[in-house]
Amino acid sequence: MDSQNQLDLKILAAFCFNTLIAKLDKKELPNYPDGLEDPKYPIFVTWTKGPESDLRGCIGTFQGQRLSKILGQYSLISALQDDRFDPISKAEVPELQVGVSLLVNFTSIQDPLAWEVGKHGIEISFEKNGRPYNGTFLPEVAPEQGWDQRETLEYLVRKAGYSKGFESVRDSMRAKTYESLKVKMSFDEYVKFKGL
Repeated sequence: MDSQNQLDLKILAAFCFNTLIAKLDKKELPNYPDGLEDPKYPIFVTWTKGPESDLRGCIGTFQGQRLSKILGQYSLISALQDDRFDPISKAEVPELQVGVSLLVNFTSIQDPLAWEVGKHGIEISFEKNGRPYNGTFLPEVAPEQGWDQRETLEYLVRKAGYSKGFESVRDSMRAKTYESLKVKMSFDEYVKFKGL
């Protein structure tokens, strides 16, 4: 990735911090940065906290929409409405890191095990007893957890809400891989980037 794209991604991460801080301070939410390209992407925004990067929220969409429309929205949804966690508080902000993942190169795969750990994210869907199940892990999840493909799919089937395991749904599973253009920024990096 060239330095211009890296800079643009940093601007996106800083915008997420700007948006969250404005919301927590009950101020007007910022506009999408002037002069920045506004392409359509599926995105995920991930908030982590502290030296261990404990997950505080991660929500996104596979619908490709203009970043100006969804980036601020998902920075707040992931910070304040991920029902796995309490909403992020103002006191936590100095310990936060934000990750912005722009999802690219979606490919349907026949074999749910035919993907590369650390390179690909995986999205699955299947139906059991008339009920649909689906879930995803971003490309960084499996290597961070030390999982191989099979372990990742075992956890992903559980994350989707099905308790009987990967092999019980393997034959009916639909799977896609994707890659991610990702930037992470800590609050300290945000302060330096903004020149505060």
